[in-house]
Amino acid sequence: MSENFREFWGEALRLIREEYTSKGQEGDFKLWFNMEYVGDSGNEITVNVPSAFFWAQQVSKGYVSKVQETLKNLTGQDLTLVHVETNRPVSAQASQPQQAAQAEQSPQAQISPAPVSVPPAPAAGGKAVILPSAREDFNSGRTDDEAEAERPSGRGPHPLLSEEFTFDSFVKGDNNDYAYSSCLAIAQNPGQAKLFNPLLLYGGSGLGKTHLMQAVGNYIWQHNPEQLKICYTTTENFMNEFSAAIKGNVPDKFTKKYRSYDVFLLDDIHFLLGKPALQEAVFNTFDGLKSHNAQMVFTCDRPLNELKGLEERLRSRIGSGAPIDMAPPQFETRCAILQKKLELLGKNLPDEIVSYIAKNVQSNVRDLEGCLKKVLGYAELTGQVPDVAKTQNLLRDNFVEASMESISMDTVQRVVAEHYNISLSDIKGKKRNSKVTFPRQIAIYIGRTLLDYSYPELGEEFGGRDHTTMMHSYEKISDQLKVDPSLEVTINMLIRQIKDYRK
Repeated sequence: MSENFREFWGEALRLIREEYTSKGQEGDFKLWFNMEYVGDSGNEITVNVPSAFFWAQQVSKGYVSKVQETLKNLTGQDLTLVHVETNRPVSAQASQPQQAAQAEQSPQAQISPAPVSVPPAPAAGGKAVILPSAREDFNSGRTDDEAEAERPSGRGPHPLLSEEFTFDSFVKGDNNDYAYSSCLAIAQNPGQAKLFNPLLLYGGSGLGKTHLMQAVGNYIWQHNPEQLKICYTTTENFMNEFSAAIKGNVPDKFTKKYRSYDVFLLDDIHFLLGKPALQEAVFNTFDGLKSHNAQMVFTCDRPLNELKGLEERLRSRIGSGAPIDMAPPQFETRCAILQKKLELLGKNLPDEIVSYIAKNVQSNVRDLEGCLKKVLGYAELTGQVPDVAKTQNLLRDNFVEASMESISMDTVQRVVAEHYNISLSDIKGKKRNSKVTFPRQIAIYIGRTLLDYSYPELGEEFGGRDHTTMMHSYEKISDQLKVDPSLEVTINMLIRQIKDYRK
């Protein structure tokens, strides 16, 4: 039995409790929603209740339906509750007279019937789950094991979705379990989970945002008997197509295309900053998609409140659903990610090598995979599996065993200042000549990337500057990295020096 809906179960009971408490009926909540989540299978959730009689009362009084309706609003799915009973107390808060009164209401108190299955609450109306459409250029990725039997046949590859980005190839951990469960919920019923439409996944680079977003698209394509119109695009590609439509004087064609989708997956919305015309296009696309209840998913490298150049009306729309933080994986999850990658590649490495990489690469999944491929490449070329000492030598440029906690912003500023032959006071100060400004922007970029400082925190470290200045400096270096490979070499060299720095 799995636990795919545990997060949603907790949220459903929290919402119901708030509703009852606001009406002064918290006692009723404690008595009648006395159900404990056991697990789930398919569209059934098994709950533990005090007795079969008590369950019959919960059903007849509508409390089970209440839970099912709330779960449907959260997940977009018709979920059925089934029960098992124990002889635990009805409720720790329920009074003895209340329990006695309930026990005397019916002779059924002595009956122990088989588990009761309650039909799902009726749908509240609205768009059907499956929308027919005519589009032939979609692809499918790999399905997860649980739904293998439901896989439609005859679906060819799609040029926009990566086949490797599926739910079964994604490794869950405490850092991303909520994001995984939310994405799976909308994939199983696109457009129907009100709290997750739109869905925003945000976090640093390489943490799995694009993987989960494309897994949604792959799952929908595989598991719907009729084709939904699915669009995955990066913000940069969206911008290029928008610009071409304007230059070609065919904006109506662009508008019609993007408002016709049933599923819209837009990657890297932080690239909307500083582009008001593009933001207008996304805003209008959002409203057009919302009008027919299309499912929308966005990704971003930071929380919405840090996107200072984003128009408020667009910010409010994208944030109207569920913004979910994708945090870096913990050690156990990092080990599982490496083992999963080895499994997919059909390779093996000793556990001590896997643990060594997981211990020293704490940043993101992309860096983990990069180190793993380097070790596997060595093993393939030499025909020898490296030991820990050899692995440490192979990966000496990828990480340093010093704890990241020992690195301060002062260290970043000192190393950058020394490299560019300026003083520490200059890099923190008010000078604006090019000799000082560029190194300062490099230090700001590294501080944001390496130490995960917020823009206001960076401003405090650089002479009390405004956070918008910090954001501009960071984005300027980010843009330059795209066209200047030598700058990336310099920054990586500086990062290695920062990690090795000793006062």
